[in-house]
Amino acid sequence: MNNRLLGSAALCLLLAAAACDGNPAGVDDPPETCTPQLPSLGALPAFSAPLASSPRNLPQVGVGIVSDRFVSELWVHGRYAYTGSWGTRGGNSGNEIKIWDVSGNTPMLVGSETIERASTLGDVQVSDDGKLLLVATEGGGSSGNSVVLFDLADPVKPRQVARYNSPNTAAGVHTAELARVKGRLYAFLSIEPAPSRLVILDLVDPANPREVLTQAMGNPFIHDVFVRDGLLFTALWNDGTTVWDIGGAGCGTPANPVQIVNVRTVGGQVHNIWWLHDPQTGSKRYMFVGQEGPGVIGSSSVGDIHVVDLADPAGPREVAFFNVPGAGTHNFSVDEASGILYAAY
Repeated sequence: MNNRLLGSAALCLLLAAAACDGNPAGVDDPPETCTPQLPSLGALPAFSAPLASSPRNLPQVGVGIVSDRFVSELWVHGRYAYTGSWGTRGGNSGNEIKIWDVSGNTPMLVGSETIERASTLGDVQVSDDGKLLLVATEGGGSSGNSVVLFDLADPVKPRQVARYNSPNTAAGVHTAELARVKGRLYAFLSIEPAPSRLVILDLVDPANPREVLTQAMGNPFIHDVFVRDGLLFTALWNDGTTVWDIGGAGCGTPANPVQIVNVRTVGGQVHNIWWLHDPQTGSKRYMFVGQEGPGVIGSSSVGDIHVVDLADPAGPREVAFFNVPGAGTHNFSVDEASGILYAAY
């Protein structure tokens, strides 16, 4: 695939290629013997227009300056955005959430929250109903490595309702994702470094998270997950991407995932995943895989975006990749309605 650098800090990959959610753990038991069946992924879409050959202009309309800490992750819900922090800057630990009003062009800082016993805050995410804020923590020792849940009845003043840690999170919660399985809310935690593992929490009672699964996986670690339609995609670095049924394919649950397929993309180093649902064609056959190669933060990076065709579950295959010489992708997100993938480099 041809490539163009669309900005100094981000890449906007125009994907005219049309593309290619789970089950309550502890509520329904899967059948004793079962072969998971993927939902219909849709036919190969016909292209009605050529791929974009030139970059779009993405004008900057405003910026929220953070000078006291390094910013880690971002989540926007309604008029508010939440950013985490990492490492140490100017003697300040990466243990603060900043709260922004983003209703106008220029983000306005309206609040903050400090989390003790942490030196890095990983993922921050608001639940789909806007009621909960989830924050992953690292660098706080075995008792501080955790996920913290806040009530957002007042979105500017989050109220902590739970901090969950166990021996299974003691190495540090590097990434965490909220997702529903058959209407029930779960948190999917990627634990690294060793022992690398996936931990799944049932959040039906947010004040009392319940661990329903811990499973070692990843080589040398699991980095991230993607959950949609009752399927779980795990980024397992040099073990590739594994797709699990946790309620969407008829056999598994979050407490008992059933492996459907494993995909090894070129170069390994699988960092993050997006399973694309094309709203124009209904196709669900393409998965995008981010590769994070060796690099030095702020100066160099390596890694491609790989495109995998899932149409044949018995033999998924890489069909394209996107490369920027001298740069590597870190995380990306897709605006499916517009057909645009935004990648951070």
